[in-house]
Amino acid sequence: MNELAQFLMRHLQNDLSMKQKIVFIILSLASGYTGAWLFQLNNNESVSAELIENVDNEEQAQFHVLENEAPKLISDTNSDDFVSASRKSTQSVVYIKNISTTTYRMSFMDMFFGEPGRASERVSSGSGVIYSADGYIITNNHVVADADKLEVVHGRNSYEASLVGVDPSTDLAVLKIDGDKLPVLPLGSSKELQVGEWVIAVGNPFNLTSTVTGGIVSAKARALNIVNDKFPIESFIQTDAAINPGNSGGALVNRQGELVGINTAIISRTGSYAGYGFAVPVDIVKKIVDDIIKYGEVQKAFMGADVIDLTPDVANRLSLEVSTLEGVFVRNVQSDWGAAEAGIKEGDIILQINEDKVNSKAMFDELISYQSPGDKIVVTFKRDKKILQKEVTLSNREGTTEILKTEIYTSKYLGADLEIVPKVELDLLKIDAGIRIIKLYPGGLLSRLELQEDFIITRINEYQIDDPQKLVDVLSELTGRVRVEGVNKAGIKGYYTFYLR
Repeated sequence: MNELAQFLMRHLQNDLSMKQKIVFIILSLASGYTGAWLFQLNNNESVSAELIENVDNEEQAQFHVLENEAPKLISDTNSDDFVSASRKSTQSVVYIKNISTTTYRMSFMDMFFGEPGRASERVSSGSGVIYSADGYIITNNHVVADADKLEVVHGRNSYEASLVGVDPSTDLAVLKIDGDKLPVLPLGSSKELQVGEWVIAVGNPFNLTSTVTGGIVSAKARALNIVNDKFPIESFIQTDAAINPGNSGGALVNRQGELVGINTAIISRTGSYAGYGFAVPVDIVKKIVDDIIKYGEVQKAFMGADVIDLTPDVANRLSLEVSTLEGVFVRNVQSDWGAAEAGIKEGDIILQINEDKVNSKAMFDELISYQSPGDKIVVTFKRDKKILQKEVTLSNREGTTEILKTEIYTSKYLGADLEIVPKVELDLLKIDAGIRIIKLYPGGLLSRLELQEDFIITRINEYQIDDPQKLVDVLSELTGRVRVEGVNKAGIKGYYTFYLR
């Protein structure tokens, strides 16, 4: 570099045009070195932002592609279909108000002198879909949770609604209003719904009634681990049609104007739409809603086998020789249930139920959710290198095929709602009997003992607890040191010790 500079300086005074060339060369070299230095600095200091930059670049490239192909896309999606589907669906989607009242005391003196508490009213809202012309309405369980009063708004009409039943395992609920000849949204098929197919989401986000957004089906059989239930069914339809707070319980509709899902969840760090929404498939919805209307609760079917997704990590840890990762891995089989009686064993890989392939636990749960206790299914599975088929008879939660009704026992003395733990859960937890605490009320004995909701009481001192009345009798008679054994909501066994006077 020094020799080049000396050479250039010797010729600098001889030629003016040569001076200009030299300046240009020096500036070019300087710019090159500076650019290389900045590039290296940026690489060293911005590694954490690489993914964001890549996403931005992808979005920019996607924008150019869409801009170039816009006429083709408009032609392919057929805007007339969206207009017709929107017109049909908005007539069948309702606005739901959840009104709850909380009473609280202003001070200790109010409590001491027995002054009445102050009432605070809370109103939340969501959406619903008209299921029948005589007034049955589908919505989400979380939309109607803890309601003292439910109001349904349809067009200019307002109705007081009664809660027919809920299913926490799918986050669905059914309401009933006194209606006649209400516009019903026809049912499509979520099983036939294809990834990439156009759909619209209809609901009432941010209290903006009858809002329609469009997008495509991004994926099917998504599990998000958001449903808080002992036996959750999570096999969501994923869509990029914008879904926001207030859309919950609204309709996901195909281009034919048919209901294909009930909008339920979003993935967001802000609480608002951030790219993807999720809906319960209509094939699941139909079974759940029909059961609630007919029986008051869902008649859920079980085959007595617990499965997990067959991932590369699972395959390696279990030393499984699998050419592909199709199917789900059976990690537990409950004795005296359909799967065990059919000869299915731990370690088997379930590939298919009836004619439908099973590639995930979410899909397995969805296919079982279509069934009722007493139904027979054909299970195709792999054991070692053999492909086997067995017919499995499904049972209810008690291991029979009868219609069941959940019984809730309320004890004022204990200050709690209680239920007997069903057989399917006893077998999974490997306990003989138990009483679950469904709800605790302030001031009750169990609340004062600081037991938690969802805790299962299995034994008190030397007494096995298999009946709610037995629990009341035992706790009302014991004094001194008391040992309460049980299982918490995480499935962990343990015990508490108390002193009763």
